[in-house]
Amino acid sequence: MAGHSKWANIQHRKGRQDAKRGKVFTKLIKEVTVAAKMGGGDLSANPRLRLAVDKAKAESMPKDNIENAIKRGTGQLEGVVYEECRYEGYGIAGAAVMVDCLTDNKVRTVADVRHAFSKYGGNMGTDGSVAFQFKHCGTLLFAPGTSEDALMDAALEAGAEDVVTNEDGSIEVITGPWEFTAVKEALETAGFKAEFGEVTMKALNETVLTGDDGIRMQKLLDALDALDDVQEVYTSAAIED
Repeated sequence: MAGHSKWANIQHRKGRQDAKRGKVFTKLIKEVTVAAKMGGGDLSANPRLRLAVDKAKAESMPKDNIENAIKRGTGQLEGVVYEECRYEGYGIAGAAVMVDCLTDNKVRTVADVRHAFSKYGGNMGTDGSVAFQFKHCGTLLFAPGTSEDALMDAALEAGAEDVVTNEDGSIEVITGPWEFTAVKEALETAGFKAEFGEVTMKALNETVLTGDDGIRMQKLLDALDALDDVQEVYTSAAIED
């Protein structure tokens, strides 16, 4: 058993994400472009691109936008050249934070990220300072009341790495990062539809924050996420309402 407030935390995150739809297309287009540049434009041979396209489709991105982003990545169309970079640091009460960026100007990006950490009570660390506290994986969260035994059988048969039942009754299915889509589709075929799913850097241990600490931590996370070059913000903080 783990994650006593997992269900509430995920609902909180989803609500905040839904309020930031304006940046979603920009982030997705960048990810599709870079994925195509790194591994080619063939979805069947490029799992990162397939995942990026699946995410774009889930957000109802027009087909032309997706195809043009792939063409920019493979050099068929001209476009901005983005570089990947990751910054690490600490938030309130030492909670670990990792910030993944796609940028055309690393000098600008690192300055913006460092400023956000400093302004909102965090500290930017060195490369590798917190990365060991996270695991790159896919995670699918199922509502309390889902049959644990049936879901576990279906998940393991589909190729999942682990199934974790949280204290609040929700169930997490953990997959390899590139097996996420296949496991998700297999579970849906078996009649199990996740309430939330993503490929993420999952914290191996959580730092629970409440009250003012939680509010301060959320401000830091929001400030980082609002930066134009930031794609994803990962943290070990579990913020309680």
